[in-house]
Amino acid sequence: MIRLLFISGSARNAATAYAVEEARKGAEEIPDTEVTVLRLQGKKISPCIGCNSCVNKGKTSCVIYHDDMNEWNEKFFEYDGILIGTPVYDMGITPQLSAFISRFRGEYLNQKKDPLNRMFFPGAALAVGGTRNGGQETAIHIIHGFYHTQGMPIVNGGLCVYGGAAVWSQDKMAEGAAADETGMKNARLIGKKLALTARTLQEGKKVLTEEMII
Repeated sequence: MIRLLFISGSARNAATAYAVEEARKGAEEIPDTEVTVLRLQGKKISPCIGCNSCVNKGKTSCVIYHDDMNEWNEKFFEYDGILIGTPVYDMGITPQLSAFISRFRGEYLNQKKDPLNRMFFPGAALAVGGTRNGGQETAIHIIHGFYHTQGMPIVNGGLCVYGGAAVWSQDKMAEGAAADETGMKNARLIGKKLALTARTLQEGKKVLTEEMII
């Protein structure tokens, strides 16, 4: 069984949540794939303040804040792959998502111990904008930046979906996202490709472990 985590980084249950569900449909086309959806809507997540207390105390989760993020520092990496979706805010990601990804500072400890520890943990991205070219690619690149800092391989959608799925909602919430047939097709594609990549990497990990390469 391949277990994937799909995150909607929106403060609302609207276009991004809809697009993430479409990506989920694509992923679940692959047999023995289970998708869990996490919506940041309503979650209490304080942003990292860069105090380094987690690192200095040898902790991978924040030792300053105790909020809805604490359980996800460890739980996040229990899956076989991640998809993060965000609406576009000022050509970037939402404050909620920014706070979420900032709280993985303590993962530096795992990276230092084993730089290869996330090489079998793929990530994909999608972004929803109110206009056709409203910053979707910029937001996707920010998500990719998070994956890079975690040492994760990035999954794109292939031809014409070079970074991730870009959805045009026309500022009409879920109804607008649903009307973007190309965006929905690409959301399903990126979900499906993430599931296939995660499966391939897990199988490859078994072979490399058996051969004592890693």
